[in-house]
Amino acid sequence: MLKSIQKRKNKLRAQRKARVRGKIFGTIDKPRLSVFKSNKYFYAQVIDDVTATTLVSVDGKKVGLKANIEDVKVLAKTLSESMSSKNIDSVVFDRNGYLYHGVVASFADAIRDAGIKF
Repeated sequence: MLKSIQKRKNKLRAQRKARVRGKIFGTIDKPRLSVFKSNKYFYAQVIDDVTATTLVSVDGKKVGLKANIEDVKVLAKTLSESMSSKNIDSVVFDRNGYLYHGVVASFADAIRDAGIKF
């Protein structure tokens, strides 16, 4: 029974992801900031969809930070510093099918506080 519940959750997230992803597109002037969270770690990358390249990324697993609200703020600060070194000051936020609350909202707020616009 639990597997069927998890399959349904994954299916619904995939539908949300496709719906959100169909509406946004990253360019070189305004790239897409995509986030991914697992139960343990949090990942984010800035993508130029025209050339299909990752411009900047941050990996919570490599840094040793977990997917909680405090650690995500540190990751956001690290990512914003990398983005400012590449002269990226505005992005399109891709929540990747996740609900905008908890660590995703905390990450977005910390990115905004660092001076990145979206």
